[in-house]
Amino acid sequence: MGRRSKTVKTWRLALSFAIVALSVAGLTVLNGILESGILSLSARSPLFSPIPQSISVHLAQKSQRDLGVSDVWRLVYQRLPDFPLENNYVLKETGKVDPNNTLVARLIRYHLFVKGRPANYRLDWKVTLADYLGVTPEYLEESVYPGGDVLRQNPMEGDRAVIQSLNRTQRDTLIQVLVDVFSGNAPSLPGASDKQSGSPLQVAPPPQPGDAKLLIP
Repeated sequence: MGRRSKTVKTWRLALSFAIVALSVAGLTVLNGILESGILSLSARSPLFSPIPQSISVHLAQKSQRDLGVSDVWRLVYQRLPDFPLENNYVLKETGKVDPNNTLVARLIRYHLFVKGRPANYRLDWKVTLADYLGVTPEYLEESVYPGGDVLRQNPMEGDRAVIQSLNRTQRDTLIQVLVDVFSGNAPSLPGASDKQSGSPLQVAPPPQPGDAKLLIP
């Protein structure tokens, strides 16, 4: 009986050593495979694969779109205090005027959400203004224009009239301010001194012949 118990203990000890040896050998082989690059996580696993450039650009644009539109349009008006607000439209639900539904806010929503254009490039903003001027194939549509679903009167035609009343210098100023704000390069300007010195958008002279063509890319 004692000899049998001793034999069982010996077998158990040998089995334990065998398991440990196999485990060490397996880890060694696996480590060698990983180092050789055959199963490199950085190359094979989607959890660690590098983000393609196209996806990086999409994520960057998404981050821009996630910016609070209300914050952005307020910054634009801070720099251009004389730009028309066009915020006298009445809400369908409440029957009250929504002072936060401004022209710049709708312009930004149209640019970002309707057309899906980047916010930090001048050319894209020029194309958007060209939509308002009717010189591109991308004409405005009332059914998808920002504010049309919540306001009693669709503001599209009124917004178009304001944009079309701007001359080239005023449009360029508006575009530059939008680019600066979305790029984080908009300096804080004291509103009082801006109004005293006169904003480039303070007076809107009548459009000149050929102004619309200046926005064609």
